[in-house]
Amino acid sequence: MKNSIKLLVAAAFVVGSSAAFADGAALYKTACFACHDAGVAGAPKFGNKEMWAPRIAKGKDALLKTVLTGKGAMPPKGGTQMTEAQILEVIEYMTSAAK
Repeated sequence: MKNSIKLLVAAAFVVGSSAAFADGAALYKTACFACHDAGVAGAPKFGNKEMWAPRIAKGKDALLKTVLTGKGAMPPKGGTQMTEAQILEVIEYMTSAAK
């Protein structure tokens, strides 16, 4: 059942339906987890306070700009079609986990 739900969420994301997402956690699980869970290519690991502290210190506007424009191996918007509001939800989710 969990795999079916994941597939439905992923399919809704691909077609651009923002109504399918309840929060930053669901959005994170659509794309961001692929690099941030494992720290791929230097991505700050999800929940790692030490890696996130300097980024959090710069503020959400700076984090948003980084996601929108991309950085290092991360393409703009993390390679997704998320809206700015959705990206902010993910930023809130990810930074909250690292505080």
